Amino acid sequence: MYIKKIASSLLLFIIISFYSSSCIVFGQNDTTKLESKKQQPAIQQIDENQYQMVNSLDVVNNSSNYLNKKIKMNAIFDKFSTLGLDYKPAFRNSKDYISFLIRRSDVVDHVVPLSEMKLFLKREIAEKFIDLESGDKIEVYGRVFSNALGDPWIEVEHLKITNKAIKKKS
Repeated sequence: MYIKKIASSLLLFIIISFYSSSCIVFGQNDTTKLESKKQQPAIQQIDENQYQMVNSLDVVNNSSNYLNKKIKMNAIFDKFSTLGLDYKPAFRNSKDYISFLIRRSDVVDHVVPLSEMKLFLKREIAEKFIDLESGDKIEVYGRVFSNALGDPWIEVEHLKITNKAIKKKS
């Protein structure tokens, strides 16, 4: 059973790697935005005013204060994961969702994932983020739907790439 989950997650990652990036929005000039709008299907429109800007560590340390609230936060993407999927008290089915990790904002000299925060993204949305790489700056919009185990469990409703990481030459 565990091997099937790993295999399906790996397959999703491979599929994501080959799909076109139709939902990625970059924080660039107006000309680039206009060109990307022409090429992309309609992106889910959200009312950003419905979301409270938060610090990821504050949400982790005070998860009950954010329960059933819509939040937005700036973060650094770490990687897609299967962390927390199919956990009964805060159920999100691994067939329909993929989870991902962001980096801790309080550690600057190492890459440390913020594994206490469970972030879930519908697979059909995740497939549109093939260009998302570790180190990319993102803006996450979601709702804290549970605080099982004292951790925040967030269903991500919208994701925006605000700055691509600069690739280092090897």
